[in-house]
Amino acid sequence: MTKTMKKIKEVISLLFILALTGPTFLPGVNAQTLRNSKLNRAGQKASSNQSQQKAAKFKVSPDLEKKIDAAQELRQNNNKQRVIIQLRSDSGLNQMFGNKFTQAQRQDLFAREVRSNKAKRALVMSDLSQRGGKTLRSFDNVGLVSAEIPLSNLKEFARNKDVAYISEDKVTRANGHIVETTGFWNQGISDGGDSDGSTWISGSNIQIGIIDSGVYKKHSLMQWNGAGSKVWQYNFVSSEGTVDDKYGHGTHVASMASGEYFFKNGTYTGPAGGSQIVSMRALNSNGEGMVSDAIAALDWAVHQRVNNWWTIDVINMSFGTVATDSYVNDPLCQAARRAVNAGIVVVASAGNHGKDSDGNKLYGGISSPGIEPSVITVGASNTFGTNWRSDDGIATFSSRGPTRGYVWQDGEKKFDNLIKPDLVAPGNKMIGARSEKGVLTAQYPQLRTGSESDAKTDRVMYMSGTSVAAPIVAGAAALLLETNPNLTPNMVKAILTYSAQPMNGYNTLEQGAGQLNIDGAVRLARLIKDNPPTSNGAWMLDGSLPSSQKSVISGQNVWWSKGVITNYGFLYGSDLMQRYQGMYSNGVLLSDGTPVVNGEPQKSGSMTYGGNFYSGVIENNGVLLSDGVLLADGVLLSDGVLLSDGVLLSDGVLISDGVLLSDGVLLSDTILGDNTRAMQPAN
Repeated sequence: MTKTMKKIKEVISLLFILALTGPTFLPGVNAQTLRNSKLNRAGQKASSNQSQQKAAKFKVSPDLEKKIDAAQELRQNNNKQRVIIQLRSDSGLNQMFGNKFTQAQRQDLFAREVRSNKAKRALVMSDLSQRGGKTLRSFDNVGLVSAEIPLSNLKEFARNKDVAYISEDKVTRANGHIVETTGFWNQGISDGGDSDGSTWISGSNIQIGIIDSGVYKKHSLMQWNGAGSKVWQYNFVSSEGTVDDKYGHGTHVASMASGEYFFKNGTYTGPAGGSQIVSMRALNSNGEGMVSDAIAALDWAVHQRVNNWWTIDVINMSFGTVATDSYVNDPLCQAARRAVNAGIVVVASAGNHGKDSDGNKLYGGISSPGIEPSVITVGASNTFGTNWRSDDGIATFSSRGPTRGYVWQDGEKKFDNLIKPDLVAPGNKMIGARSEKGVLTAQYPQLRTGSESDAKTDRVMYMSGTSVAAPIVAGAAALLLETNPNLTPNMVKAILTYSAQPMNGYNTLEQGAGQLNIDGAVRLARLIKDNPPTSNGAWMLDGSLPSSQKSVISGQNVWWSKGVITNYGFLYGSDLMQRYQGMYSNGVLLSDGTPVVNGEPQKSGSMTYGGNFYSGVIENNGVLLSDGVLLADGVLLSDGVLLSDGVLLSDGVLISDGVLLSDGVLLSDTILGDNTRAMQPAN
């Protein structure tokens, strides 16, 4: 290596440290505090009216600001814009509220919030109407309103004291041999781990919500053997009044999580074949939807859960939209966090923006809601069609971190820069259920596989994408909740990442903690006490961890990561599973275990116990973290600058006007997947 190259790497490493230690957006800091701080300084130099204008500016998302400016320049101020309005919350439900509420108190908190939201909504609707706008839908359980308003009146409307933030109602689109390669089929795992040959774990009595394009409920993979369909269907697409999957994405996604074992001799079995599927249709017949449609589904799910009607345990969202706003302000992230606060495990696809149209590796392409810290964000691995893991790699299309939502602070963009995804799962050329009348297979007939002479209810298709990987993790989460129903969403996330297999040669921005390992995750869930303690540092196992923390899948050793991804690093060590961590509680984030103090992420003494904290991006050699190294080249967190092996996305490189896959990454590149060996259809 030349002296010049060494010098460049030293500079990049230094800049990476400065990016973490310098002024940046702190996840634990309330966004309103940041805004007020700046307003107080501005108020010393400007009039009250100017301060009000600046306050309104901070309540409008950056992409809407650009649209307002463009409309003024083109004299199109009267153009109406669809927006999501966040109502000012008095309850703290937009933050994580700690482990201080009983179930009854939590229900009361949600009920009071709904009453407050209804009152605020009435006032906001009146103001909106006076400014030429109208309300389209309201979501009282998550404190959001979908509306339409002339761009010329938007900034004035933002001054309303009951309006916390206004975002564009963007378009969302779907991102595109399971049980063997994840270890679910290992002896002692799928069979329940007992001496009773008639008992199995399959996600029984667990409800998985699939927010997608609908589910073809008559498909054989969506049937309980001899007992009818496992699918319940609801529609939240405001422009279409059907519950059917006319696009073909949601049906495949649902089968990844819960494909029935008694079809084709188990070839297409999903990990949670015994789970109920609650289909919440939020993508239309072309695989698109509005953010407000997805929020409507989340709002309904929270209402059901809090009131103990449909007690949805897991939600999967295999879609995404551009991540412009910080997760603190992003309305889809806010709605997802409300779901987690209600006790639901929320799984989201990372996105399919891991490369540009020339095949160059990209960083910083995580989609919303995958940027939200409380959700489990899933990238895609490539199994190359084999059950053993030694040949596995990260799919080239899988989005890499860091997250790139931002807020304005002191006149500059301050990016979240969180490490995502949390883990990866198989997502390249996976075979699953095909919808009866899917647009996808009409547009891409090469996705069809298996026999075309089969009944429509038996036909299957290939699909690729983090969309495919996410529901496999959702199915794994259902297994953990069946095994130990008292696990919190954070404990489920921690178990999945602790047991994940670090993949050789990939860093944490590409793979998170590693590749899904259902064998290890189920074994850990069995070890944790049925009623885990809630004090930091308390012993939480019935027994002890295995001396060799690994699984054996298809005859090969699969080492556990023994760690948990946090905001800006990686917590590591056996104490993460031996002893209860304060960050596992309801109403907090795993990232609360490593808060930023004086510009540097550090371990929290009240939220963690034992273990080590590795700050920054870690590259692993596939065995143990202690054998890995901190990336010597560092990661330069500024627009368009080279990382060690790729380019960090700058604004507008990948996304245009809030529509995913509009440029940079073609739909076919994702849906068709990497052109490699792949899973084969049943004989």
